[in-house]
Amino acid sequence: MAWGKVLVAAVVFFLQSFLLLVAAEATNTASVPLTNNTEAKVRCVESERKALLRFKQNLTDPSDRLASWIGKECCIWRGVFCGVQTGNIIRLDLKDTSGNCYQKKMGYSISGNLSCLGGNISPALLDLQHLEYLDLGGNDFQGLATPTFLGSLEKLQYLNLSHSSLVGIPPSFGNLSSLQYLSLRAYSYPYDTVESSVKDLNWVSSLSSLTYLDLSYVNLSSATHWLESVNKLPSLVTLSLQSSSLHRLPHSFPNWNMTNLSILSLSRNNFVDSVLPKWLSNATTLETLDIGFTKIEGPISNVEWGKLCNLRELYLTEDKINGDISRLVEGLSSCSNTTIEVLGLAGNRLTGQFPNSLGHLKNLRTISISFNQISGSIPTSIKQLSRLKILDLGQNQLKGALPESIFNFTELTQLFLATNDWEGTLSENDFARLHQLKFLAISCGQRFAVNLSSEWIPPFSLTSIEVRKCGLGPKFPTWLKTQKQLRVVILSDDSISDPIPPWFWTMCSQLQLLDLSENGIGGNLPRLVNFPSSQSRTVDFYSSYNDGVVVDLSSNIFHGLLPLWPNVTHMNLANNLFSGSIPINIGHVMTKLRVLDLSGNTFTGSIPYSITRVKQLMRLDLSDNHLSGKIPDWWNDLQQLHVIDLSGNNLSGDIPPSICSPPSLFWLRLSRNNLFGELPRSFSSCKSLLTLDIGENKINGTIPEWFGESLLSLQKLSMMDNMIGGRIPTQLCQLFGLQILDLSHNNLTGPIPTCLGSWRALKSVKIYKWHPNYYHFSYVFTPKMELVKKGTRMTYTFTIDQVNLIDLSFNNLDGEIPNEITGLSALGTLNLSGNQLSGRIPEDIGSMQLLETLDVSSNHLSGSIPLSMASITTLSYLNLSYNNLGGPIPSKNQFGTFTNPSSFEGNPELCGKPLITDCSRPRQREMNKKTEDDEDEDEWLGFLVSAGIGFVVTFLVTFSSLTVKKSWGYSYFHFLEKVGERIIRIYTLKHRSRDGKTQKFIDLSGNTFTGFIPYSITRLKQLLKLDLSETFVWKDSGLVARSIACLEKAADNSCHGKKHCLSWQTRHEVADNQISNNPNLDMRFWN
Repeated sequence: MAWGKVLVAAVVFFLQSFLLLVAAEATNTASVPLTNNTEAKVRCVESERKALLRFKQNLTDPSDRLASWIGKECCIWRGVFCGVQTGNIIRLDLKDTSGNCYQKKMGYSISGNLSCLGGNISPALLDLQHLEYLDLGGNDFQGLATPTFLGSLEKLQYLNLSHSSLVGIPPSFGNLSSLQYLSLRAYSYPYDTVESSVKDLNWVSSLSSLTYLDLSYVNLSSATHWLESVNKLPSLVTLSLQSSSLHRLPHSFPNWNMTNLSILSLSRNNFVDSVLPKWLSNATTLETLDIGFTKIEGPISNVEWGKLCNLRELYLTEDKINGDISRLVEGLSSCSNTTIEVLGLAGNRLTGQFPNSLGHLKNLRTISISFNQISGSIPTSIKQLSRLKILDLGQNQLKGALPESIFNFTELTQLFLATNDWEGTLSENDFARLHQLKFLAISCGQRFAVNLSSEWIPPFSLTSIEVRKCGLGPKFPTWLKTQKQLRVVILSDDSISDPIPPWFWTMCSQLQLLDLSENGIGGNLPRLVNFPSSQSRTVDFYSSYNDGVVVDLSSNIFHGLLPLWPNVTHMNLANNLFSGSIPINIGHVMTKLRVLDLSGNTFTGSIPYSITRVKQLMRLDLSDNHLSGKIPDWWNDLQQLHVIDLSGNNLSGDIPPSICSPPSLFWLRLSRNNLFGELPRSFSSCKSLLTLDIGENKINGTIPEWFGESLLSLQKLSMMDNMIGGRIPTQLCQLFGLQILDLSHNNLTGPIPTCLGSWRALKSVKIYKWHPNYYHFSYVFTPKMELVKKGTRMTYTFTIDQVNLIDLSFNNLDGEIPNEITGLSALGTLNLSGNQLSGRIPEDIGSMQLLETLDVSSNHLSGSIPLSMASITTLSYLNLSYNNLGGPIPSKNQFGTFTNPSSFEGNPELCGKPLITDCSRPRQREMNKKTEDDEDEDEWLGFLVSAGIGFVVTFLVTFSSLTVKKSWGYSYFHFLEKVGERIIRIYTLKHRSRDGKTQKFIDLSGNTFTGFIPYSITRLKQLLKLDLSETFVWKDSGLVARSIACLEKAADNSCHGKKHCLSWQTRHEVADNQISNNPNLDMRFWN
């Protein structure tokens, strides 16, 4: 990822806005006669002067901008222009040119008085009957309804009310038949008190003279026929409807009437399920086309690009457009006079290769194709694009050597080459001609390297440098000293191990972003570093890194105490060796913090109260430390929090009621602590919660019904390894967006609710993505969640969006597997093992075509294996062991990959590969087995009768002799005790039920077994005694304890239910909560 992408987007936005302003000024100059009335000394009309004073009287003017509005000559007043011949007021220009009013609404701190006007707009303007130009843009009328009477100013040719916090568009504007310029751009998100909204655009069709229309950031979601309305404006040159909540973009449009349209901007709308429209091929006059950030889909070939020969700027950024990029390039290059200057195609699904015709587009200044799937090598014809200033090829599948000509583009200012499959080596000489370079982003790979000595003197002065995985170390690159204008430094995973030199900390006074993560840098961090100050303002969480100060030193070996750097807004020191307590004054010093990530260190003590002073804190991650004490109950003071992660500590006590107080909280992880008590009712306040992870604690009670009624946004829920009992409430089925449910290792009872099959998120192949595709979102938040998948515990980060999982294993659930669950066609993992489920495996399970993991082992399932399972080609992990399944194991398709017998063992009636049991003669096998069983019964019965008779005879013969010498008697009876014990032990093991699940005694003591105690032991629900003493050493006592915990009915009468009777002498520590469910089980492991 390239930090420069953000800056590129900003530049693109600036260029687009500049173009709109140029068009606006052109309209203004061409259509409205303007005169400098101050020099002409024109006398104003008295009635109009009085009208202006009445208008002024209703305004608020905190900076006294209208101080000149005194005296009789109104034509020399500020912002007032009169006609030369008549003296009538024809222009009123009161826009705020300082911009501080707009900045205030955007959340910046502004000192002094605001320069914007406010108050009310007086109908006195109606007395200015010759008014042709009215500009009130950039002021702040604080949600005032746009005055309807403005539609009566019939001579108006120019009307600008943009950024003025006026609400709504009155239909009376349709009466302004002379209007040529109309800007109602309402953008001041999210600081206006009321959102502008418009029901339709029918009134626009009456403005036949209109050449410029800007309704950006006006809510047009209800204006479904917007295109039909604006198509009635044949004179329209500029149409801007950015961020207007449009959701309909017609695929076909037969009668294109806007034959003069030059600029069309529809970016940042929500054209879901819309495709790139074919009617764009008819817009042959277009010079600028912007449909970026709209979710528009479809092939790039939908448009006949060869017809758009006037096109200069094309922006299709961050859409879902697919197809071969060569169709676009070849189409544009077919024009006799190619004019294209900007290709903005980043963040799509484009494939294919660049054709040689790329070199025909000689006017290109910007190529931005990052985050696509474009492959192949860069054509040599690129050398003809000598005017290139921005070349962004990052995050594709490009390969081969980089053409030397790229490094001869002397006008190049931005070069992004990261994350491709380049070959070769770049040296210092390759950069020798790039004197204008400001942004550089490179990442290396197995076949691509960058050789830059630490003493290199670059020929350029960079603003942003990003070099990843290029092995710049072990020395810290001293050539950074020469870069006096740096604002962004990203040297991640570069094998740097030298300490950070003092001169670099001095350079930090100008850095907005510092990323030295994933190196081997050690030492103590300085207590004070003077990073630049950032303006205090309310920001959007997802893009908060844009105007903050970001410091990422994670995954190094820094140690010592935590430093406090006052101006830093995003601090990530995760996965280092910091120790001690978190400073109690952290909230007093680092008041600007928005993100604090201290995870993966060894901090101790409690969470300091001073954090409540960091009012802008959006993410707090203190996971995987050694923090102790209770979770504090002061979350009411942190209303901006979006993420709380306190997992993996030693925190104890109840979950505090206030933890769901932040209204925007969407990620809450409290797992792997010692929390206890029931689920707090305050969770019902977590209306925005997407992820809740409270697994591996001591939470008890039941899952409350209100859980599924209140947390309707929930997508990921983990309560694994707690002490939660009761039934799974059917209200959970109302969580239609749930894609991860992990309730494993609890005490849940009852059947699996059939309504789980109604979860929409697990029915669709659609990828549910909760976070935006911003280039550096990871500096704000990287999700983390631990799940068991394919029998292995795994930690997921951004790939968590691709995980669809239901894990109900190791509970006490009964009944059948509901057939409705097979309707979850997008489910990837289903684990129902270690329960008491019965019945058959649903025949329709083959419809779960994305299933990768299926584990139903250690239940009471019967019947045959459904043949439809063989059609699940994605299935890579299967465990059907220890059930009562019978019949042949399917051998076709996917079942041919399951070669491990352990997937099917413990099912006596199963046959076929990979088991050794042959399916060829099932009837004969059954008869043989019955005969063998009968013979075994007779053999053992005879043995016991003979042993009994022998014992009596031997006793009678020897009794008299044993009474003569007592020592012989003691030895003899001890021997008999041992023999009898062995007989009973063997007989008990031999005479178990067919499925082994009613086994009550197991004595394997005094043997030499090795390895793990198997999970299948948990199937022995009737077990009363387990003796493994003096036998083996196991490798995971926690595994043993969790297995034993499932034996709910286990009891030893000799212990009388007392825990002190246990023989529990393991060589590893076992947590009390793991055996607390079975305090009566007599377990002898070591004596």
